[in-house]
Amino acid sequence: MKAIILAAGQGTRMGPLTRNIPKVMLPIANKPLLLHVIISARDAGIREFVLVVGYGEKIIKDYFKNGALFDVSIEYVHQEKQMGTADAVSSAKGMVGDRFLVLNGDIIVNPAHIKKLIGCGFDVVMTARHVDNPSDYGVLQVQGKKVLRIIEKPLDPPTNLANAGIYVFPSSIFDTIGITPLSIRKEYEITDSLQMLIDKGIDVGFLTLADKWMDIGKPWDLLDANEYFLSGLQPDVSGKIEPFATLKGSVSVGEGTIIRNGSYIIGPVIFGKNCDIGPNCYIRPGTSIGDNVRIGNAVEIKNSIIMKGTHIGHLSYVGDSIIGERCNFGAGTKVANLRHDERTIRVTLKGKLIDSGRRKLGTIMGDDVHTGINSMINVGAVVESKAMIAPGKLVE
Repeated sequence: MKAIILAAGQGTRMGPLTRNIPKVMLPIANKPLLLHVIISARDAGIREFVLVVGYGEKIIKDYFKNGALFDVSIEYVHQEKQMGTADAVSSAKGMVGDRFLVLNGDIIVNPAHIKKLIGCGFDVVMTARHVDNPSDYGVLQVQGKKVLRIIEKPLDPPTNLANAGIYVFPSSIFDTIGITPLSIRKEYEITDSLQMLIDKGIDVGFLTLADKWMDIGKPWDLLDANEYFLSGLQPDVSGKIEPFATLKGSVSVGEGTIIRNGSYIIGPVIFGKNCDIGPNCYIRPGTSIGDNVRIGNAVEIKNSIIMKGTHIGHLSYVGDSIIGERCNFGAGTKVANLRHDERTIRVTLKGKLIDSGRRKLGTIMGDDVHTGINSMINVGAVVESKAMIAPGKLVE
C-alpha cells in the first residue's frame, strides 16, 4: 500500500515561523515534522509515499530526495493552487494502487493506529478522535462502526467524535472527487466527497484514535510535540565534552559540537552538529538546539526550540519559546514566559487574539531577528522575521 501525504500548504497559522520554510519542515527534536509523519507510517509497514507539495517544495525535495536515506521510496506531485483536501488527494491520481492511505503532513499518529486503520474491514475508513469541543470540528454522526453523516462545526453536535484527517481510500474515490462541488470556503473538501459516498449507500467506517496523536496547528503545538519526542531520546555524544561540564539524563550531542566547562545540562536535551555551548550555561529539559548554534556564557534555556544558525549572547534567558534560524541575541536579552496573574497566555496570530491554553509560553520568533543588549520580550510575543529590536526595548 502507498501513502499520500498532503504537504503543499504554507501553514500561515504558524506565524513568522513559516515565512521561509513550509510548516511540514519545522523542526521537532531536530527532525522535520514531515519526517516524523513518514517514520510513523514506515514503522506501520508503509514503504512507498507520494508527497503532494507546493509552497517551499524545493526545501522538501532537497531534504528527502527519493527517500532512500530514510529507507522508503518517495515520489512528488505538485499542487499548483491549494484548493482543499479533495483537490490535494486528486493531484496524486494515477500514482497509487487500488487502496491507499492518506495522511496530513502536520498530523503525527502512532504506527499502531495506522496498522489498525489499514486492516479495518471497510474499503473506506476515517479516523476519529474524542474531543471536548466538538463544535470546533467536523463531527461524525455514527451507527456502530459506520459513519452516517459528517457535520462541519455543528452548534448541537450529535457526538464528540471529530474527524482526525487520516483516511484509507479505494481508487474509486477519484471519481467521486471529480464530481465534488466547491464548499462554502471555495475549496474541494474530502469530507464532502465522503458524504457523497455515504449518500450513495457506500459503507464508510471509522476507527477511533486510542493512542497519542499530535495535530500541529499552532506554534505552541511544536513545543508539546518536541517534549513528547525528546521523552524517548537516547543519550548519544558524538561531540566534545570538556572535563568540567555536567550532563544529566538523556542528552544527545551532535558531531563537531563542543560543550564547554561549567555548562550544566539536564536532559532530555538534543544538540545538533557544530554547536558551541557555554561556558557556564544552563540548559534545562525539553530543549532542542539545531546545527551551528552558539550559546554564550551564563545563558539559561528551558523547554525551547532553537533553530539552526542562531546565536544567543551571554547573560540571556529563553524559556518555552520557539526561535527561528540565524537569530542573534544581544547580551542580556530576556524572554518572559509566565504572566504575573498566572493566567493562560494569549497570542496574536493572523490578526486574531488566541488563547494558547498554556500557563507558560515565551516568544514565537521568526528567522534573522536581532535583539539589542538588555532587550526584553514579553509572554506570547510574536516577533516577525528580520526584526531589529533596539537595546533595552520591551516587545509585547
